Amino acid sequence: MDDYQRFIENIKGKTGIDLSLYKEAQMKRRLTSLRDKRGFNDFHSYFNSMIKSHELFDELLERMTINVSEFYRNPKRWEVFEKKILPRLMENSKRVKIWSAACSTGEEPYTLAMILSKYTTPSNISILATDLDRAILERAKVGFYTDRSIKDVPKDVLKKHFIHDEMGYKVKDDIKKLINFKNQNLLSDRFDTNFDLIVCRNVMIYFTEEAKHELYHKFCAALRPGGVLFVGSTEQIFNPTEYGFETEDTFFYRKKG
Repeated sequence: MDDYQRFIENIKGKTGIDLSLYKEAQMKRRLTSLRDKRGFNDFHSYFNSMIKSHELFDELLERMTINVSEFYRNPKRWEVFEKKILPRLMENSKRVKIWSAACSTGEEPYTLAMILSKYTTPSNISILATDLDRAILERAKVGFYTDRSIKDVPKDVLKKHFIHDEMGYKVKDDIKKLINFKNQNLLSDRFDTNFDLIVCRNVMIYFTEEAKHELYHKFCAALRPGGVLFVGSTEQIFNPTEYGFETEDTFFYRKKG
């Protein structure tokens, strides 16, 4: 077993995170760069120092997760969600159960909460937001963002749901209360069920084909019949029927049944 493979095994033994499920070339390049920056010549010495240093370990987790997010990312897709997908999901019940998977710094679940708050009361909104990285989840709970993150937020939404100061923008508490942030490993943890909508965008591209295949099946099982999986702009599913889906719109897949 070479140095990198042993490192992967050690990380899995320590955290339960299986790095072999990620594309090896990308992950190895990213972690080698991080290791070298910290002055280690091999992964063995890097791991031995990491288990004694919260700073090194937190840095590793942050580097593993791709924390690039914005409010209303790809605005035209959010318009389709609001005008076409959401009204159908709410036809029979005003209560909507949503999961933002791999939510990163929180822009996505907050976007969902802001949209839903226009159409129903807080008691009818259930939003679960999960991510692998605990440090990122803590940042998401704070809900503080810079100009870059909010560039696509409509002006009326910005005024209604954010507090602006000289440093940036903070999400108001009434929106924060709609979201339950939780640590989760998509590749190994069990999923809740009966979701109306699962949003998992710009994450699947980092997984192997085998991991994607398993996740699509798990997402389908976690949705109620007629529920929708909303994926990212580079993650079109070309064989949705294999997983129990049918295409409802571009990047929106409806569970059959």
